[in-house]
Amino acid sequence: MGKDVTVPGALNMREMANGIYNIEGWGIGYFDIDDQGFMRVSPSQDPEQSIRIIDIVQEAYDEGLRPPLQIRFQDLLRHRVISLNQAFAAAGESFGYKGSYSGVFPLKVNQLREVVEEIIDAGEPFNFGLEAGSKPELLAALSMHTNYDSLIVCNGYKDEYFIRHALHGTRLGKKVVLVAEKMGEIRTIIEMASAMGVEPLIGMRIRLNAKASGQWGASGGSSAKFGLSTAEILEAVNLLQESGFGSSFKLLHFHIGSQIPEIRDINRAVREGARYYAKLRQYGCNVEYIDVGGGLGVDYDGSASVFSSSINYSLQEYANDIVSSIVDVCGEEKVPHPNIISESGRALVAHHSMIVVDVFGTIEKAGVAPPKVTNKSHKLVRRMQDISRRLSPDTLTECYHDLLSIHERTQSMFLLGMMDLESKGAVETLFWKIAAEIVAQYEKEPFMPEEIAELKITLAEQYICNFSVFQSLPDYWALGQLFPIVPIHRLDEEPTHEATIADITCDSDGKVNKFIDLKDVKESLPLHSLTDEPYFIGLFMTGAYQDVMGDLHNLFGRANEVHVYLDPDEEQGWYIEEKVRGSSILEVLEMNQYHRNQLVKDMKRQVDKAIKADVIKPSAGIKLLNAYEKALKDYTYVSPVKK
Repeated sequence: MGKDVTVPGALNMREMANGIYNIEGWGIGYFDIDDQGFMRVSPSQDPEQSIRIIDIVQEAYDEGLRPPLQIRFQDLLRHRVISLNQAFAAAGESFGYKGSYSGVFPLKVNQLREVVEEIIDAGEPFNFGLEAGSKPELLAALSMHTNYDSLIVCNGYKDEYFIRHALHGTRLGKKVVLVAEKMGEIRTIIEMASAMGVEPLIGMRIRLNAKASGQWGASGGSSAKFGLSTAEILEAVNLLQESGFGSSFKLLHFHIGSQIPEIRDINRAVREGARYYAKLRQYGCNVEYIDVGGGLGVDYDGSASVFSSSINYSLQEYANDIVSSIVDVCGEEKVPHPNIISESGRALVAHHSMIVVDVFGTIEKAGVAPPKVTNKSHKLVRRMQDISRRLSPDTLTECYHDLLSIHERTQSMFLLGMMDLESKGAVETLFWKIAAEIVAQYEKEPFMPEEIAELKITLAEQYICNFSVFQSLPDYWALGQLFPIVPIHRLDEEPTHEATIADITCDSDGKVNKFIDLKDVKESLPLHSLTDEPYFIGLFMTGAYQDVMGDLHNLFGRANEVHVYLDPDEEQGWYIEEKVRGSSILEVLEMNQYHRNQLVKDMKRQVDKAIKADVIKPSAGIKLLNAYEKALKDYTYVSPVKK
């Protein structure tokens, strides 16, 4: 991990690449480009402890793990946990906060065991706990939770089994808080706690009027899916007091949405929630905690804006606003400061994971060589050639309109049977060639008309990448969530191709054609020419939700995976601690009730039938069957073509 040797011109190329992909914006010190044009990661934001991502890919290749390859930077996870806790500690000191901060990690954001273990270990000095929203998550949390000074917060709708297991945790001495989402849960908790002889820790989610902007703003407001109204909170408090469990009400919870882009929305919600806390204390409730929920966003596009894929605040500003708002309200209401809980998930795990995909082909509009035009060529083909000759800065718009007219006439004549295939093919080839020339000339002009800008998007090539959007980027497909996408090498070269990304599924939605941009959203991405050498693209910030929400579209399954740790004792300063092979063909088939013995048995029956019918020889049949059995062990994704 020696220092980069600066190459003449490397700085300018690096600045250009940063400008194109805005790496400095979303990378926030974790990702940048070295002087040789390689993407690198600094998991602790220390550039002296950086790793070239291409080196990780190469080591994975040496271990037989080919792309798509998921890479987890475990030290980055640890750094995010420490940074969050340090931010709240600094805020507390700045604003005279008298309570304590106790974060919890929401398991729904990423339930993978190694992710949760790293967060728990990093959070041990800060009493950092877990949040569970389902029975499987609760059972996982109960098993992994070993710091009894930290919390397990239970959200979501709960049946008797959920409540019983939470109370089992309380009986063990754990701080398991059951957050009531509706009145019925309060009654069930009272009944079960009484029957089991357990003093429960109870929280209530208040349905605030405050709402957030952004993709997930509907989570909050008076019509939110979860939470109690003001009247229901009072009814629940009275019911607890009548049942002898008045002292069990320890936590007030609210949540106005995930990935909140606007800090003022957070400020308004916290002030409203703090006011409820203060009034409840004055009402006689000994509430100790205020849980501000999730919502701490990450800047996927690096624009520091209120766009849905960005945020207009820093981690420190987030902590400052929460702490100062609560301190202010408590001072006005003359009540003690509560202990603060936040359920930050995305902000902890998004950066720690990325996916590397390899490009193995392109689809080009203007990829076919133009035909030779002669006097015998169809008249519309000759007209196309005339347009090409007339092209100049003064005739661009006119030529483009003529181009469209001839293209439309060609289609009409073909449908009427008045044009042969060769002529139609010639017109189409010339159309895309001339269209590309028109766009190229407009690129030199100070203004590009909207219709030409749309033509430029249409001309973008498709780079075919070895992955599934549905498995690796489900939030992009389902919600339009943007992710940083950058080549991990050759960033010291100018990218000369505008492209979109196509995956290997057989679905038309299996593509990425929206990309991050400082101003808006780009509909194509600058990429490099393909050569005989592999070309790798990184899909960054995929650590939140993408791991656990991916589906089995086309039965591609999970990608190969490596977990990377920094270690100064290693020669290269890092090592791969865990290698997880992606799904095999048999594994994804068995998830859908296709079992190996039956598959092989059915194939053998067909091979035997073919041999008896003299369709194939017995030796060929045996080879076919052996190849079939061997294929069941293969990786589901595309294998590289051997040259």
